[in-house]
Amino acid sequence: MCRNIKTLFNFEPPATELEIRDASLQFVRKLSGFSVPSKANEAAFERAVEEVAASARHLIGSLVTNAEPRNREVEAERARAVSDEVRSGSMMGQRAQIPAPSSTNTRALRGVITPLARKYMHQIGP
Repeated sequence: MCRNIKTLFNFEPPATELEIRDASLQFVRKLSGFSVPSKANEAAFERAVEEVAASARHLIGSLVTNAEPRNREVEAERARAVSDEVRSGSMMGQRAQIPAPSSTNTRALRGVITPLARKYMHQIGP
């Protein structure tokens, strides 16, 4: 999904027309592969943005939740904090810290795997 498209539902204050249009524009850009359409595609592109925006308004207006509305400033600060962590490198290597499957689990799986997979596992070891 486009990283620039933000969640617009269940915020206080509610999403503005500009936010809905911006999200719709990003969505159409992603789908079409054009950041700026050619003159030949401009009308279709704009029509798609308006149709997506209308659908988004309808969706946001139709959704129901029991959750308290989220605060835009709090969510923006949370996003900035995550972004800062990623940029500073403190999030780097997170995947490398995930432990490898234990040999016990690998042995348990050997009873259900195919002979071809068993041959491959034998080559790489437990």
